[in-house]
This record gives sequence, C-alpha cells and structure tokens, in this order.
Amino acid sequence: MDTLSKLQEIFHDIFDDNTIVLSRETTANDIEGWDSFTHINIIVTCENEFGVKFNLSEIANLKNVGNLVDLIEKK
Repeated sequence: MDTLSKLQEIFHDIFDDNTIVLSRETTANDIEGWDSFTHINIIVTCENEFGVKFNLSEIANLKNVGNLVDLIEKK
C-alpha cells in the first residue's frame, strides 16, 4: 500500500468519515473538523503507523498532504 493510501485510511479513522478522498493538494481547509487538535492526532498517528518521528520545524512546514507524504517517505 502506498503512503497516500495509508494516510487516507488514517484520516478515515481520525475523522470517522470514509468519504474523505485525499490528494497531494489536500489541506486542512478542505476537510471539515481539521483543527489544531486533530492535526496533532494526525501527526502522532502517522509517527506510530509509519515508525517515524517528526521534529517541530518539519511539522510547522507542512502545507498539504503531499508535503506529509514526502516527509514520511524521506524518513
């Protein structure tokens, strides 16, 4: 399974919404309920699921789902 597909499963679980379809261009503005608390939940879940750790500057520089995919794959 590719990184984007795995992220989509994570988003389905976190938002309890199986209709979410992620693209590399998806941002927090595109998904209802994506607030700062949910963002932290996404980051922590990604760290656990992919076995990676992000530092604060990496998280702060994320602008969209594509940036997150690239960061995960780089790790």
